[in-house]
Amino acid sequence: MKAYLRARIAQWVLRRQGRDTLPLTLRRQRLYILPSRAGVGFGVLLLFMLLAGLNYANSTALFITFLLGGFMLVAMHLCHRNLLGVRLISAIAPPTFAPRDGYLQLALESGAAANRYRIAAGVDHGQTIAADLPGGGSGQVVLPIEAPRRGRIRIDRLCLTTTHPFGLFRAWTWVHVPVEMLVYPRASGALPLPAESGRRPGVRSSREVGADEWIGLRPYRDGDSPRQVDWKAYARAAPLLVKEYAATGSELRLLRFDSLTGLQTEARLEQLARWVLDAEAAGERYGLELPGTSIPPGQGAEHRHRCLTALAVFGVDPAPRFGVDPAPRSDVIP
Repeated sequence: MKAYLRARIAQWVLRRQGRDTLPLTLRRQRLYILPSRAGVGFGVLLLFMLLAGLNYANSTALFITFLLGGFMLVAMHLCHRNLLGVRLISAIAPPTFAPRDGYLQLALESGAAANRYRIAAGVDHGQTIAADLPGGGSGQVVLPIEAPRRGRIRIDRLCLTTTHPFGLFRAWTWVHVPVEMLVYPRASGALPLPAESGRRPGVRSSREVGADEWIGLRPYRDGDSPRQVDWKAYARAAPLLVKEYAATGSELRLLRFDSLTGLQTEARLEQLARWVLDAEAAGERYGLELPGTSIPPGQGAEHRHRCLTALAVFGVDPAPRFGVDPAPRSDVIP
């Protein structure tokens, strides 16, 4: 029953607020506030004090009761104002390897000259982590995300909340910003890198002729030789870029899914992930072949991410919501 009510309330909030885009400023119309457990207990205490003061016609008791009642109203106003105007700048969930826990990094901004205290954030109804925001400044909240299996984990909504000051009231809001966290397969396996290059027998690649192979351009860093700067691009008002080359004698690995016979699908993917990391660490050029997917040889951080992404989503159903494990399909096993 509790889960049903939560689902209905979540649907109503989504219809009322709609999808959000970042950066987002928390306006008055989207904030909710209710007494906390401590606030409910405090209110019950004031009620008994009021009844006792009226029953015994005790003006001192009535004075204290109304004084504490005014204190409670001021606390409600301050709690609401502590969250009002806070800005959510970004929500980033970097990729991680299973079965490690990933994290969601939120960048918050005060949005006013006043300090904001104990601004907490959480995923749906999960654990919240709080941070203080200086006036006119920003801060970060890092939320742990469980990643037991490879695939994509979709985070549909976030909760921003505060109980400052005194903890008598809780103000909160829901932020509907879909965020996906990619979970790579675990890099595991003891097999050595395959010796095959993937080239056709008897065919000599043009990359093996002459000097080093040109890879691409990267931003200029201190210490780079002026001879490697792409001056033509700089003359066209482009920033300083440096030409990158790779030695033609480096190995060219072709990592094949079908070559790992005798292993289950998950074991094959884990071994391929191990090979991708080893080849990248050794500075070798490598390609990846999966059933239905072929990634040409390359190297670098972007190529590594592309290969690991293909391994992560191989045979996995569309991204589940947070808290639901991605389920690999059995019909992709060759």
